[in-house]
Amino acid sequence: MPIEILQGVLIPFAGTALGASCVFFMKKEIHPAVQRALTGFAAGVMVAASIWSLLIPAMDQAGAMGKLAFIPAVVGFLAGMAFLLVLDSVIPHLHLNSEEAEGPKSHLKKTTMLVLAVTLHNIPEGMAVGVVYAGWAAGSAQISLTGALALALGIAIQNFPEGAIISMPLRSNGAGKSKAFLYGVLSGIVEPVGALLTILAAGFVIPILPYLLSFAAGAMLYVVVEELIPEMSQGEHSNIGTIAFAVGFCLMMTLDVALG
Repeated sequence: MPIEILQGVLIPFAGTALGASCVFFMKKEIHPAVQRALTGFAAGVMVAASIWSLLIPAMDQAGAMGKLAFIPAVVGFLAGMAFLLVLDSVIPHLHLNSEEAEGPKSHLKKTTMLVLAVTLHNIPEGMAVGVVYAGWAAGSAQISLTGALALALGIAIQNFPEGAIISMPLRSNGAGKSKAFLYGVLSGIVEPVGALLTILAAGFVIPILPYLLSFAAGAMLYVVVEELIPEMSQGEHSNIGTIAFAVGFCLMMTLDVALG
């Protein structure tokens, strides 16, 4: 496997690990306003990545279909949404700042369900990186190495606050620093695993690449709408999350266009 792919797959995971390491340097829980800003920033990055790194390349890939090139994007997008909807309903998990768990009833600890919530929503990010790098490795004209790197960097940037958002509350709830860090890191391990599995299945991936690119976009936007936007809008001064969303969106759009 080319070293460029291994590096690209590990970049988002490194972002999560660095964010989780904040538990060793920060003594207090993240301020709610800062948490809203970080969540909004992550949402902006994911929306821009879904458009420029996934949906637009999906339609470019299906260019031979002419005016019907939107079909793979629509089908894949809705399938990605449905996939996360099913996972949300069958896996017990607990969103940040929520007291009521979602999914089937479970006797799992609160900390475990918090980690499951983040892990669940990291799945589409790992798939997105894997699909894009698989497309590049297969020689797709619509996907460049720098474009794939832009997506990996963008997800890593939004994973940094995500790692902190999961580890810091765990620390505040009584977990030791090492345990809180470990849980934060483990929440992101699904990304490189999912990406590598997608790349290893490249022989099956390439023929349906437009559908898989838009599938990852649909799954990512499900996370944004179902979790991130409500979280960034909670409480007072919700405009902080909106401003951070705009910053994250513009940063990811700039990375993708400049490097792609």
